[in-house]
Amino acid sequence: MPEFDAEKVAEIHQHLHSHLPSESALRVKALETLLVDKGLVNPQTIDAWIEAYTEEIGPKRGARVVAKAWCDAAYKKRLLQDAPAAIDELGFLGKATAHLTVVENTDRVHNLVVCTLCSCYPFSILGIAPAWYKAAAYRSRAVRDPRGVLAEFGAAIGDDVEVRVWDSTAELRYLVLPQRPAGSEDMTEEQLAGLVSRNSMIGTDRVLGAASKGRD
Repeated sequence: MPEFDAEKVAEIHQHLHSHLPSESALRVKALETLLVDKGLVNPQTIDAWIEAYTEEIGPKRGARVVAKAWCDAAYKKRLLQDAPAAIDELGFLGKATAHLTVVENTDRVHNLVVCTLCSCYPFSILGIAPAWYKAAAYRSRAVRDPRGVLAEFGAAIGDDVEVRVWDSTAELRYLVLPQRPAGSEDMTEEQLAGLVSRNSMIGTDRVLGAASKGRD
């Protein structure tokens, strides 16, 4: 008879469950299946909207706003003074950006955005919010221990840098304007946009480059 290894079985069980969707994702999928079965929703329409928000509506739109601010000092000034109006210049203004404030990272300041009450997020310019942004652990710890949270994302913030945490609400949402990467002076606006990560516009990335693009 083969030997029973309880620790090994527990390890396998944990590994298998680590690949399962979250409970909320399972509930959404069950609801979608029910609506599709009743003919109330077209699954192709759902897929199209998900693709649009993921690939077109955001975060590519946010990246274009950041890149333009890096290249155009006058636009950057307008963006920091009146973000909705500046974003509307690019045709990106939406319901979730009508009350948007842009905060700028500098050598001495790093900004981090959170929504402690729920998960308010400028989806019309950043796309679908990442799962971790909506998690209770992030929403509580980002306020209590922002440096610890940033370290877990791989963002090393020196003691000489002030960390400012901005709490989004339904009436006021925030977008971080990250610092332009060093050595990018000869890059075009389009190339610069390709360096901007979604996380940098939330504030969990600080030093941008090709390696930061596409982090979950």
